[in-house]
Amino acid sequence: MTDQFSFRIIKEDRRCKARLGTIGTKRGHIQTPCFVPVATFASVRALDSNDLELLGAECALANTYHLHQLPGDEVIRDLGGLHRFMSFPKPIFSDSGGFQAFSLGLGREHNIGKIGCIFPGKRRAGEGRENLTRITDEGIAFKCQRDGARHWLDAKKSMAIQSNLGSDIVMAFDECTSPLSDYEYIREAMERSHRWGRLSLQCKDKRQAIYGVIHGGWFEDLRRESTDFSASLPFDGLAIGGSLGQSKEDMHRVLDWVVSALEGDLRPRHLLGIGGIDDIFEAVGRGMDTLDCVNPTRIARRGGLYISPESGGRPENHFRIPIKAARFRMDDLPIDPRCSCPTCQRYSRAYLRHLFAANELSYYRLASIHNLHFVLSLMRNIQRSIGMGCFQELKDGWLG
Repeated sequence: MTDQFSFRIIKEDRRCKARLGTIGTKRGHIQTPCFVPVATFASVRALDSNDLELLGAECALANTYHLHQLPGDEVIRDLGGLHRFMSFPKPIFSDSGGFQAFSLGLGREHNIGKIGCIFPGKRRAGEGRENLTRITDEGIAFKCQRDGARHWLDAKKSMAIQSNLGSDIVMAFDECTSPLSDYEYIREAMERSHRWGRLSLQCKDKRQAIYGVIHGGWFEDLRRESTDFSASLPFDGLAIGGSLGQSKEDMHRVLDWVVSALEGDLRPRHLLGIGGIDDIFEAVGRGMDTLDCVNPTRIARRGGLYISPESGGRPENHFRIPIKAARFRMDDLPIDPRCSCPTCQRYSRAYLRHLFAANELSYYRLASIHNLHFVLSLMRNIQRSIGMGCFQELKDGWLG
């Protein structure tokens, strides 16, 4: 463990597992529960680091595999590390590269994604694509999408890349599985991830905090086994990864199993790759301290703009409006009249619809600013509600 990392629980909710806390790093504090914006290529798509700071983002998460590919982790190291490279002075998480074992492997083969169509009932139509990975007990071989070259990633190399990036919090190298994988495969992947987790601890940069990753799919015995294993090692925090099941109900059960097995463990908990509005409430209520997802900006780029319950947002419409809809052609209202983001303070739905229809690049920035502001503001409201003892009332007001 590193002496440059700390976690303090300030208050716990009496009616659920939600908790208010603070993660401390040498580059500042993160108030939890916290949504971590994903800066895959050292940038949250369509936004810059100044935007992140103005929107109140306290941290970000960068992608180890992609930055290793482009521009190269050694380039980033020689230019002063991620914080200097992307001009972002606040804490940065990095993933291990293990998620790409899924997204470039079984995710392509099974034609499913981590978000949007993670559950089999929501799979995209069409045939699966080529599996670009080969996984062994030693590591993962990747076929690069850009040039077809072969690349190798294992625990030692993942830790070396994350050290070069200079992130504050790294993830142990792991294998993310598909929701269509069977019990035996998920057990094999879990055991691989356990071995890789031990190696990650041995190889990590001592200046960086490290989170172990809990696996086991949607099988209770495997999840509890993986939780016990990860909790027994001196990780600074624990992340919940891998396939979370074939439905949202499966995901909720997985979180309940993990958190019940972590009773009394005072380390921070991170939920990897999940970030819908309803997911945020369910995850926080089940004891998650941080979570990351590309959802807000990806949805924005595809024309989905978040709205609050007071403006018509509800679980059935996923708290968003489809800005391309014809009904917004003459709509002079902001996206959400209750929103204080720069986009809502200046521009109308009609104008944003026009930009989207015209494929104007400015649309992507304005829409992303709104959606990320919306989620970060929601997290601040959630923090206040836990502090005031009324998280459940806030949750009920949103989810019913």
